[in-house]
Amino acid sequence: MSILARIKQLASAYADDTIAVRRHIHANPELSYQEYETAAYVAEQLRQIGLDPVEGVAETGVTAMIEGKNPGSKTVALRADMDALPIVEANDIPYKSKNEGVMHACGHDVHTSSLLGVARILNEIKNDFEGSVKLVFQPGEEKNPGGASLMIKDGVLENPKPASMVGQHVMPFIPTGKIGFREGMYMASADEVYLTVKGKGGHAALPDKVIDPILIASHIVVALQQVVSRNADPKTPTVLSFGSIQGGSATNIIPEEVKLKGTFRALNEEWRFEAHKRIRKMAESIAEGMGGSCEVNISVGYPFLENDPGTTRAARKAAEAYIGSENIVDLSLWMGAEDFAYYSHVVPSCFYRLGTGNEEKGTTRGVHTPLFNIDEDAMELSIGLMAWIAVSQLA
Repeated sequence: MSILARIKQLASAYADDTIAVRRHIHANPELSYQEYETAAYVAEQLRQIGLDPVEGVAETGVTAMIEGKNPGSKTVALRADMDALPIVEANDIPYKSKNEGVMHACGHDVHTSSLLGVARILNEIKNDFEGSVKLVFQPGEEKNPGGASLMIKDGVLENPKPASMVGQHVMPFIPTGKIGFREGMYMASADEVYLTVKGKGGHAALPDKVIDPILIASHIVVALQQVVSRNADPKTPTVLSFGSIQGGSATNIIPEEVKLKGTFRALNEEWRFEAHKRIRKMAESIAEGMGGSCEVNISVGYPFLENDPGTTRAARKAAEAYIGSENIVDLSLWMGAEDFAYYSHVVPSCFYRLGTGNEEKGTTRGVHTPLFNIDEDAMELSIGLMAWIAVSQLA
């Protein structure tokens, strides 16, 4: 039996167990950097299949090595993220979140359980491939500074340094049974923008006696769109959006201050930080010109994610051999962000999409929503394909 056929056989055999693991993790979600129980569960699962996990990497991260023949010849790293989101789950399912206000609404339960399934497959066939596979179970993908950056600082990409790194992410907009790839630039950097506009409060019927921070904030929000429409290179995708404006308490009271929260996305690091300067200068100048002030705090988040062409091409070729070229989807640029990007700036990396959408099963709702869920039929492909990609990368 070929190694590809063996992997497919094992993926089928372990699919139900992987789904059970996924449901356990889904029912017990933990927020970013608080994944203590999840990490302990992952470590115990690894020990049960005969691996020796390293716990406490970046506090709640877990790693493990699977060594094939000639283990020092080459290493490939596989990554899964473990954290959940502060969302109240609205799904009516037996494995609904037991932690009120916390939900695996981004599929990290799928990623983690899948990598455990991959570990079972690879550990069983380790005498059939050369090299080593490093398993990386990472905390804090959903929150700055990003668990990937902390894992890297803690040495996850050293001793040994992987020749390549692979990660996957669920995609409800791709049908189950299909996989998405994109070479080169794929996902945007993401920075959080916090503005505090300060004025002078008072009675709304006496506008000449106040400095209105709501009016100032309104001008700032509109003016800052020029950063995208008139400062950014039109050929470089850029997004600046404000998702929160907070200030005031009544119709007839002008408040002392207004707080704004937004996000800035870009696909060019030089422009990214130039835009930060423009945002700061414009907001401060507008507020000062209108008699108030504006404090600008930009929390620098994840860099852009770039898929190494050679690594991605090889992974795509492996996927074509596994499921056929007709089931491969070409991905477009995505202005969402992922802290897997940190790895892509250190080692040649491939981040691909696992289709989990099924209209009949109602699994086409977007991530980060209370009704997000997956078609669990995707789990067999998830574990088998990643195991096959890892073996192919080693070869």
